[in-house]
Amino acid sequence: MAERKASVKRNTLETQIKVSVNLDGNGEGHFNTGLPFLDHMLDQVARHGMIDISIEAQGDLEIDAHHTVEDIGITLGQAVLKAVGDKKGIRRYGHAYVPLDEALSRVVIDFSGRPGVEYDVPFVRSTVGGFDVDLFYEFFQGFVNHALVTLHVDNLRGHNAHHQAETLFKAFGRAMRMALELDPRMMGMMPSTKGSL
Repeated sequence: MAERKASVKRNTLETQIKVSVNLDGNGEGHFNTGLPFLDHMLDQVARHGMIDISIEAQGDLEIDAHHTVEDIGITLGQAVLKAVGDKKGIRRYGHAYVPLDEALSRVVIDFSGRPGVEYDVPFVRSTVGGFDVDLFYEFFQGFVNHALVTLHVDNLRGHNAHHQAETLFKAFGRAMRMALELDPRMMGMMPSTKGSL
């Protein structure tokens, strides 16, 4: 089986980002984005997705975090798409419900080749740890546009914004883990009646 690893660099006038992923990793994460709360959330994706992820990012944080967060989503999406290859043998679909105390979120993903995001997250406050939670949508939008996945992200309940965010990212990692898992009954087969994804 070919290694499902990839590294991608993205350099613009606003950001310089390097992402490496190993889809068959041990859940090891290394994050240096200049945004500690985002690093904490990305670490949930690595650990619960059992994906090794390394992200180094420098951005125009003196303006705000928008460009950096969006471009990290874009670059991570590009790396995942590159690492997954032709998609033969993967389960394709993944889903997870994750609770954290009073908060509960659901994430469903399809490695369909068609980018789309449905996002329903009524955060109870606008910032956590100085991080603007509106930017999580920009992260997921950037990811789906470049990983070419359909993604549904829903926070079903919660009254602590940190818990709401953490359940989202844990569920995202778990859903990715399920979708990217190689199904021994599908080895060498494309998980689509069209014959391509």
